[in-house]
Amino acid sequence: MQFEVFTLLPEVFPSYLETSILKRARERGLIHVNVHNIRNYTHDRHHTTDDTPYGGGGGMVMKPEPVFEAIETVLGIASPPSTPELESPLPIILLTPQGRVFNQSIAKELSQHSKIVLLCGRYEGIDERIRQNLVTDEISIGDYVLTGGEIPALILIDAISRLLPDVLGDPTGAEDDSHAMGLLEYPHYTRPPEFRGSKVPDVLLSGDHAKIDKWRREQALERTFKKRPDMLEKADLSEADKKFIKSLKSNIE
Repeated sequence: MQFEVFTLLPEVFPSYLETSILKRARERGLIHVNVHNIRNYTHDRHHTTDDTPYGGGGGMVMKPEPVFEAIETVLGIASPPSTPELESPLPIILLTPQGRVFNQSIAKELSQHSKIVLLCGRYEGIDERIRQNLVTDEISIGDYVLTGGEIPALILIDAISRLLPDVLGDPTGAEDDSHAMGLLEYPHYTRPPEFRGSKVPDVLLSGDHAKIDKWRREQALERTFKKRPDMLEKADLSEADKKFIKSLKSNIE
């Protein structure tokens, strides 16, 4: 998987990309993250990437010229793009509060691509012509506003990379994550078996994998029922799951 990131603050990325799972994935060639400084595609001595908005108002707006030139140059897109290139499946994603809200399903969708472009917004926003004529998708990480798209871009890189083959040490590690199975994840315990009077549930020490699987599933259902009941409406539930949830509801009525 190749990520092409376009930003005004390239210095934000190395510290996170050079640690832990993402570092190992890059060293093994499983992911490639290329960070491009949009300022390098300006042609004035001040490297201007923003200007005041037409019509007045506060804040500054990212100019279209350096953004178009940066992405077109790196991707080898003709300027102006021809119709076949506009229909290319390559996602050119703008990180913006106006986009579709990112979730595990979108991460899985994007993990099917071999290359993804991430455009980090800044200031008051971007010139609308970038959105209309260059961007193919818009993604938000939630209903709030940040100072730029750099943190959202890292979130996408992290979430998508985890879903790629061999990135995690456990081949099935991502399958049981919260949201991956449509539920919040079950509780985890490790040594020691007792800590400050609190014991690990006996079932986890039993060695009975069928009972452990049943306990984990019920714990995931109960945790989701209590913390995120909205998720149950879309979850793929068995008849046993539905019966268990019904028992949870009866206990609070």
